[in-house]
Amino acid sequence: MSLTKIVIDWIIRVVDSLSWAGVLVLMIMESACLPIPSEVVMPLAGFVLCKTKVDLVLYTIIGTNANLIGSWIAYLIGSLGGRPFLIKYGRYIMLSKEELERAKNLFDRYGDLAVLIGRMLPAIRTVISLPAGIFLMKPIKFTLYTVLGSVPWNFLLTFLGYRLGTYWYLIEEHMKYVDALVVSLVILIILYFIIRKKISH
Repeated sequence: MSLTKIVIDWIIRVVDSLSWAGVLVLMIMESACLPIPSEVVMPLAGFVLCKTKVDLVLYTIIGTNANLIGSWIAYLIGSLGGRPFLIKYGRYIMLSKEELERAKNLFDRYGDLAVLIGRMLPAIRTVISLPAGIFLMKPIKFTLYTVLGSVPWNFLLTFLGYRLGTYWYLIEEHMKYVDALVVSLVILIILYFIIRKKISH
């Protein structure tokens, strides 16, 4: 049995046993940078726990609140330990204090967009809170953009699980294609703005 199958079976047992509380705990873990796929948790909630359209809204709220809690855990880890660690040991991974300062300046300029978009991107969405904490993004902005980025993601996954019913598991199997599409679109948008900026100059 593969590790992925073991994790999915465990998630199913947790949601089956704890209901909404299981969804809450699992999504907190996911946003705290643990390898818990929201592509499994939220569609499963949509299939097993959502009986009406009102439930879709309820579980979107539960998932989003869990994302916020888990993201704040990762943010605090980044703010309390990440920056001092990088200052002290960054040179061993070819990261000087000057480079760290340049990275901070970039995050100061584009951090809002990074957190907002990052919450909806594969892999990035689970770790974006760490650099936000390391570079001390303003807490109010961090909270706002985390919530704004989490709502559509959680609603989409819950809705798909609700609509697909017993075929909810197909979402996780095919999400890699959606992920690739989203990443491609983001890259195209970034290239567009870079080219537009160069042309304007």
